[in-house]
Amino acid sequence: MDFNDKVILITGASSGLGAATAIYLSKLSAQLALVGRKDPNLKRIALYCEKSKGIKPLAITADVTEELDAERIIKETVDHFGKLDVLVNNAGVIGMGGVKNSSMETYDTVMNTNMRSVYHLTMLATPHLISSKGCIVNVSCIASSKPSTMALAYNISKAALDHFTKCVALELAPDGVRVNSVNPGFVKTNLLKGIGLTDDQLALFVANVVGNMPMKKAVEGDEVAALIAFLASDKAKSITGSNYILDGGSSLR
Repeated sequence: MDFNDKVILITGASSGLGAATAIYLSKLSAQLALVGRKDPNLKRIALYCEKSKGIKPLAITADVTEELDAERIIKETVDHFGKLDVLVNNAGVIGMGGVKNSSMETYDTVMNTNMRSVYHLTMLATPHLISSKGCIVNVSCIASSKPSTMALAYNISKAALDHFTKCVALELAPDGVRVNSVNPGFVKTNLLKGIGLTDDQLALFVANVVGNMPMKKAVEGDEVAALIAFLASDKAKSITGSNYILDGGSSLR
């Protein structure tokens, strides 16, 4: 795959799956617009990407949940590159608890980041993606279809994202724009640091989760990035409205 002359916007690119995807796509000659809230991390990832093929990414420090920031993200990207070919909606947060031990603050934070911001950024990007006959890849999770009691708001935000993917794919198909999602299982990223566990508790949590996976291994960030790259490429030109699971067999149980 080669993304030469393709402009790809990635949210949540300063760490985790977003950073892994940015690095992977930089090796395929993509022109990258990288969005994140943590400016030092974002600049570090941008510099790392630039070293791959000498193509300097556009680093945009912004909060996708802020409407003015969302507008600025699209404007700066198109002003800088002249177009937009691929939108990767990756930014996300997790909030622990269920109906008995959570809060509306948790719900609002998770839904605003994981769903509302995606809705808004996709709306803003759509005219440019129609012009380029581009595509969208949303980063979801197997939690969208596998019930659990640990993170209710997160689970339903990803369920909403999956249905959003299908509805928008149907709407934009006549315009030549494809929309898909990747749904990883357990990936050990810094997203987990926000769930309030100590290092020892986190290590035990990881060991228990991986131990219960049929393949006994966590999903690697590069695997997710490779799937995103495939769905964003011309090799997937007839694929739209699909949710792609990569979870080491976790959804089989």
